Amino acid sequence: MNVLIVDDEINIRQLMSRYLKLEGIRSSEAENGLSAQRMLREQGFDACVIDLKMPGMNGLELIQWIRSEGLRMPIIMISAHGEISDAVTALKEGAQDYIVKPFDPEELVLRLKKLVELQNLRNVVESKSRQVDSEGELFIGESPQIKQIKKVIEKIADTTSMVLITGESGTGKEVVARRIHQTSPVADGPFVAINIGGVPENLIESELFGYEKGAFTGAVNRKIGMFELAGGGTLFLDEIGDMPLSLQVKILRVLQDRKIIRLGGTTELPINARIIAATNKDLEERVRSGSFREDLFYRLNVVRIHIPPLRQRREDIPLLAAGILKRLNREMGHTVTGISADALNRITEHEFYGNVRELENILERAMIFATESEIQESDLDLRHSVSLHNQTQQPQELPQSEAKSLKEAEIEAIIHALHRWEGNRTRAAEELGISRRTLINKIAEYNLSL
Repeated sequence: MNVLIVDDEINIRQLMSRYLKLEGIRSSEAENGLSAQRMLREQGFDACVIDLKMPGMNGLELIQWIRSEGLRMPIIMISAHGEISDAVTALKEGAQDYIVKPFDPEELVLRLKKLVELQNLRNVVESKSRQVDSEGELFIGESPQIKQIKKVIEKIADTTSMVLITGESGTGKEVVARRIHQTSPVADGPFVAINIGGVPENLIESELFGYEKGAFTGAVNRKIGMFELAGGGTLFLDEIGDMPLSLQVKILRVLQDRKIIRLGGTTELPINARIIAATNKDLEERVRSGSFREDLFYRLNVVRIHIPPLRQRREDIPLLAAGILKRLNREMGHTVTGISADALNRITEHEFYGNVRELENILERAMIFATESEIQESDLDLRHSVSLHNQTQQPQELPQSEAKSLKEAEIEAIIHALHRWEGNRTRAAEELGISRRTLINKIAEYNLSL
């Protein structure tokens, strides 16, 4: 445990530090709020003990700053007898406990240990709550490909090596990333995910690195970036293939040096997050074309996991469908008991270019319209399964009449997906199996008014 003690009285700081040391607890001392801010920016602490009355920035203001920075460590406020009402205010602002002067150092240690244990437990619970039901729907599969993926995850369970996950959109790359995190040495830390393709290009850098107040117009407060938020846990860089070339060199430097500098800042901040990246793009081809840095590719590609499309592991579909139905019943309050033989045969024969995500969408719609205890073939709607990726790979080789029909199919698929998600382009792009940027380009290309 590492505790930050903030108090303007040196004798109190030293008393607490000595007692914490006797209990095997590391501590650092700050004489005022400004000094504490500097130390909190430069290193991580498991808890803070903060005096209420200090010259300059008082304890309450420091607590407000800590919480505005997104820092979650427990805080104990120290107050005098006449400051109880202020201590109660501090609890409302984000402190977890307060102790009145003069205090028993042993009591302080007991409270600190309890609060840190509770925070660690909370971190574990939050991490587990994000776990997909039954180890993640992907892991219900028993195909040779999925069994091999499980073996790789078991093999790297004791490491924090970088992992690159590849596969078509909707195959479950984030599910695999979460499973790697949950079985890793950093499982008790946060799992922070960012979809590079879903963030406007001019905002990606600030999302990843954060920024200082005044770094640019509109930066009215400091923002903690994804690299910092994932400290002690895992940062999942989804759709890394969409990373702008201009930003790739900065990401490479971070992965090499394990340090970042917030936009508008000058202080190097250490990072200790595990990095997992994923893409539905052919990164080797992008390296050859010059749109992805070769050195960044090799830095990320320490452990490679490829998730095959659902149409290449059809034996997993019945098990996946059963797992998805179980979860949807719970979420939607339905009691669909299963899928009829005819409906299951139809689903198993389907191509599923949208993979597990498309299977989920089909089953959710079928549950809404089902009139019997089992989903029937008539409840299924497979008409809108369109893979824009496959349809647009080689349009020059198609006859003009067929190319026209494919264009119409693309337009129909785009309109249907956007209507389904009420104009949400990110969700629509996910359903279509393309990046958000590609979807925006398609809308412009076809001059769609939506």
